[in-house]
Amino acid sequence: MTPFKLTDELIANIKLLITENKNGDLRSMMKEFHYADIAEIADELTVDEATYLIKLLDSEKTSDILAEMDEDIREAVLNNLSVKEIAGELEELDTDDAADIVSELPKEIVQEVISEIEDKEHAKDIVDLLRYDEDSAGGLMAKELVKVKENWNVLTCVKEMRAQAENVTRVHSIYVVDDEEKLKGRLSLKDLLTTSTKTHIKDVYIPKVDSVDVNEKAEEVAKIMSKYDLEAIPVVDEIGRLVGRITIDDIVDVIKEEADKDYQLAAGISQDVEADDSIWELTRARLPWLILGLFGGLGAAAIMGGFEEMIAQHAILFFFTPLIAAMAGNVGVQSSAIIVQGLANDDLKGSISNRLIKEMLLSLLNGLILAALLLIFTWIWKGDFLTALAISISLVVVIIVAGIIGTFIPLFLDRRGIDPAIATGPFITTSNDIFGILIYFWIAKIILGI
Repeated sequence: MTPFKLTDELIANIKLLITENKNGDLRSMMKEFHYADIAEIADELTVDEATYLIKLLDSEKTSDILAEMDEDIREAVLNNLSVKEIAGELEELDTDDAADIVSELPKEIVQEVISEIEDKEHAKDIVDLLRYDEDSAGGLMAKELVKVKENWNVLTCVKEMRAQAENVTRVHSIYVVDDEEKLKGRLSLKDLLTTSTKTHIKDVYIPKVDSVDVNEKAEEVAKIMSKYDLEAIPVVDEIGRLVGRITIDDIVDVIKEEADKDYQLAAGISQDVEADDSIWELTRARLPWLILGLFGGLGAAAIMGGFEEMIAQHAILFFFTPLIAAMAGNVGVQSSAIIVQGLANDDLKGSISNRLIKEMLLSLLNGLILAALLLIFTWIWKGDFLTALAISISLVVVIIVAGIIGTFIPLFLDRRGIDPAIATGPFITTSNDIFGILIYFWIAKIILGI
């Protein structure tokens, strides 16, 4: 399969076909593309053009296209569709995707849309999913799955599975429940095919099955599925009843969203924004951290002002100030990035004190190597060993302190239930700049006897 590539020429051709109402040619062209590719195309069209495309194609395909489209474009397109048309699209989607779209609709038409869905069981499942938090297992799960009861025999089981499979896009697992719908285990397809038709399922099913509670956080579900390489995981309610399943495609979206959020926090962006958002939205997302950086810079300037007399006597100290601040910021970001990554992957073991001791020893080793290079360079350049020694010792201490701060703050935030990714950006950089400069001039003052 040739990878899809969105080009200006392709978009121009599609726009031309829409303008000239060449529906046959447009349908033929769209047949060549995967629904995810068409969604990407629709995101580059105007709202009216995207709506035209959605109305032109069959609901079986356009429902998947809508599910893949950019949320803002999809919302605008849905506003151009009638209640009946929206209901028709929802009928073709799995319940989890349908619930996501319904949650984006204006509240005043949700009830109308739900009532227009012909498959009342499908509508009921969608409504049921809407009551869960979108960042929980319940908010991620789909109702479509294949389940059998432990007291059925193999023949009955196969008949029921055939009927259920018609509504399931992919059968990842066959789940076994009791008469009260409580999850008991899973059924191996091989065991099903090689067992007598009169054998009861309770005699052949596998009792061990990984599952998650319906209120489990989405990030925790992602960790479980990643750790055990699961393609799907069943979801149970508070009393152990099987209520749905989460598939790997939903978890990939969770991982991507979490990575995007952490990356933005690390870059000093406090809200979920995209490059195409308005200038005002982008400004609101970036400005708080820029203001923090401004006050941090003013604080550093104030500290330097307190050592004005020393700088006047040893001007060389001023020229090394950017180096000290940069090294403090770099080491702090490195340390915090490693800790945040470990927390995200659930790889960190041991106590905070052990982690801090390890980081301090690592920073000491790095600091000594860098300080030795700086000492030699400064001594050769200026011929003043004492000043070179003062700058080098300051660098070692600054690196150690920056490493400790970069390690401790993410761990502290995580223990307090705050996203530790916030510690990998301007917060760490700014705090280390201030502490670094203060330590630098304080140690220089002591060694130089000023």
